[in-house]
Amino acid sequence: MAGMMRKMQKMQKEMQKEQAELEAREFTATSSDDLVQVTMTGDRHITDLTIDPKVIDPEDPEMLQDLMIQAVNQVLKDIDTTTEKTMGKYTRGLM
Repeated sequence: MAGMMRKMQKMQKEMQKEQAELEAREFTATSSDDLVQVTMTGDRHITDLTIDPKVIDPEDPEMLQDLMIQAVNQVLKDIDTTTEKTMGKYTRGLM
């Protein structure tokens, strides 16, 4: 029983370490035409947003909005996928 507890404590420490690394890691995604680029940490804080000046058209703000939404959604998807790959090994078989 004591061996099982040590094993669980070790696994918990590993999980916490990997979670902290994921939260600190930066993820970057761009819109399909690379006109907007978003960088976000694993804990979902935007750290950088780059917009190509040629996409800033006062007559068409919807295009810029669409590109930003596309880039943000992609980076969030990348974070979720990486988190599942990294942390999923701890939860497999528990359900």
